[in-house]
Amino acid sequence: GQTPFSRMGDGRAALGPVLREYIVSEAMAALGVPTTRALAAVTTGEPVMRERALPGAVLTRVAASHIRVGTFQHFAARRDMEAVRLLADYAIRRHYPEAAAAAHPYRALLDAVVAGQAGLVARWLLIGFIHGVMNTDNTSIAGETIDYGPCAFMDAYDPATVFSSIDYFGRYAYVNQPRIAQWNLARLAECLLPILGDNEESALEAAKESLASFGPSFQDAYVSGLRRKIGLSAEREGDVGLIEDLLERMAQNGADFTLTFRRLCDAAACAEGDAGVGALFSEPLSYEEWAGRWRQRLSDEPGPPETRRAAMQAVNPAVIPRNHRVEAALQAAVEREDFGPFEEMLAVLSRPYEDRPGFERYAAPPRPEERVTQTFCGT
Repeated sequence: GQTPFSRMGDGRAALGPVLREYIVSEAMAALGVPTTRALAAVTTGEPVMRERALPGAVLTRVAASHIRVGTFQHFAARRDMEAVRLLADYAIRRHYPEAAAAAHPYRALLDAVVAGQAGLVARWLLIGFIHGVMNTDNTSIAGETIDYGPCAFMDAYDPATVFSSIDYFGRYAYVNQPRIAQWNLARLAECLLPILGDNEESALEAAKESLASFGPSFQDAYVSGLRRKIGLSAEREGDVGLIEDLLERMAQNGADFTLTFRRLCDAAACAEGDAGVGALFSEPLSYEEWAGRWRQRLSDEPGPPETRRAAMQAVNPAVIPRNHRVEAALQAAVEREDFGPFEEMLAVLSRPYEDRPGFERYAAPPRPEERVTQTFCGT
């Protein structure tokens, strides 16, 4: 119900959004992405009024903590620096105890949060995840993905992809997520300024230095992840160009993000043929032109092809929470009280890096009429 934090709303949630967070947060955990978890989803037996009456529900969300950048902003906006200091001390004790031993513990705290967010957002991009509402209240100090309102996963690769119905200008588009994360971290740095240094000048310098580390940290995690996704274990000159060229060709040809990388696992182990990768491109020749250079680069890699395929399969999921499948599962639960599709989807997504005979439909991209182009917060 209503609380001081329900922002003029009724403070209630409908069953659909509750089940969406349950599915996606558990899938993210199985994918190896730091995330809050869903402990339980319970129907309330009471209707929730939205565009129509919907069944109400409550989600029990568990996390390393629920401290967000917005938590610091709450106290900083009131100029309650003692509360900011106490909150920072608590965050250090709970999440980053090594910072307590640093010469400047609050700088070490900021550095740790910056590094955590850089790694987290890189993980999002590597699986095609779009959060949808990356405000400071949804930026966890613990470096976990939190709040799954209008989140979604890309089907065809397009860096400008947006799903959230309220993201009119693409602020939180797939490609913008690193920039927004850094903006949110700058807001945290502002809150901590009075305790970052002995004077304003030293505090500003410390904040700038910490924030400047985001770009290199993100880029290193992202490029390293992409290198592993295409089967490269060692860094070579030209790798970044090879990766960027693949992504550009995927975007130009409407290639499915998840399937392209998953099929590359088999292509890397095949002496001949493309394991169906080319069929994902509107112009298969575009893939073939890239694949020749890729295979040449793979010839420099150590180890047998089967070992390489196994390593690639460990970072390229076979299944993700496809938006159209999520919507179908939610509709069955909300409209027909049929939780079978929801439970089956949870089971499939619990082992996302395995090929599951009989469940190939969960790996398939949507048909044109099945595409989900917009998602809603719903809470």
